[in-house]
Amino acid sequence: MGVVYHTNYLVWCEVGRTDFIRARGMSYADIERAGVGLAVSELSARFHGAARYDDLIRVRTTLADIRSRGMTFEYAITNAETGARLVTARTSLVSIDREGRPVSLPPSIRALFEPT
Repeated sequence: MGVVYHTNYLVWCEVGRTDFIRARGMSYADIERAGVGLAVSELSARFHGAARYDDLIRVRTTLADIRSRGMTFEYAITNAETGARLVTARTSLVSIDREGRPVSLPPSIRALFEPT
């Protein structure tokens, strides 16, 4: 059909989230090494338009909420050249230990996400 397959937008959200975390001072791999995983517990996406193959896209990621055991991110995916809105999305993540059980975010990690 000449358009980007819909699940690619979810991958772009993950890239946006990973870059957001890295910009706060810690890589996602570092968080995992600290014994904490961030598992997606909820996802929603609204499709407004379609990216075409070879389009340049932009993902704007914002932290919408942070709680003791998780956080919520919002995403705006647009065409980087025209600014046309393609997808808005939201993911909620829960903090889990190495066995997959929900745990509180360690203070050092939670501090990365607190407003400055």
